[in-house]
Amino acid sequence: MPTPAIAYYRVSTAKQGQSGLGLESQQAAVLSHARSKDLEVVLEFTEIETGTRKRRRPQLEAALDHTRRVNGVLLIAKLDRLARNVAVVASLMESGVRFVAVDMPEADNLTIHVMAAVAEREAQLISARTKAALAARKARGLKLGKPENLTAEARLAGAATSRALAVADMRPVAAYAGALRAQGLSLRAVAAQLDAHGFRTRQGGPWSAVQVKRVLDRKKQDAADPAA
Repeated sequence: MPTPAIAYYRVSTAKQGQSGLGLESQQAAVLSHARSKDLEVVLEFTEIETGTRKRRRPQLEAALDHTRRVNGVLLIAKLDRLARNVAVVASLMESGVRFVAVDMPEADNLTIHVMAAVAEREAQLISARTKAALAARKARGLKLGKPENLTAEARLAGAATSRALAVADMRPVAAYAGALRAQGLSLRAVAAQLDAHGFRTRQGGPWSAVQVKRVLDRKKQDAADPAA
C-alpha cells in the first residue's frame, strides 16, 4: 500500500496562483517523485504570497498538520520555493515531520541549512542593491518606471542584473562546494558529492570537475568585487 504524501506548493503572487505559472511544473515534479517512490499524494496545499521575509505560512502549517495526521511525507517541489528564510526552514526541520524537497531528495539537514542561509543572504543583497540603484536614479532627477527613461546606461545595468541573478542561482552550490574543498576534497570528489546530494548544473545535468572549478572561480571573483 502506498505511503500517503502531502504536497506543498508555493507561488510568489496571486497572478501566478491564478494562471498556474510555476505551479504546474511544481505539481509535475511532485507527482513524478511520488510515483517513483510508491507514494500517494492525498492532499495538496498552495501558498500564494509576496516577499521573502514572511515568517508565517498558513498553508505550510496546514500541510504539516495533515502530514502528521496521516503519518505521511511532506513533498516540496523545490527547496527555494519553500523559503528563502533560515527561520522557516529551521522550524520545518524541527517539526518532526518527514519531508522531501523533490529537486534534492538526498539533501541532508546541513545542505538544506547552507542553501537556506545563502538564499536568504542573497535576497537581502538584491533588495539592498535595487533600493540603492533606484535612489541613485532619483537623485539624478530621473523618473522611475517609464520606458523613455531607459537610457543605454539603464539597459546595461539591467543586463548586469540579469547576469548577477544567474550567478546568484549557483551561489548555494558554490557555498557547499567551497565547504567541501576546504575539507580537502578534490574537484572530482566535490562533483560527485554535488551529484549525490541532488545538486544540478544550470542545464540540469551532472557535475564535472571543470564545472566545479568554474563555479568556485566565480565565487572568488564575486568575493573580490565589493560591488558584486
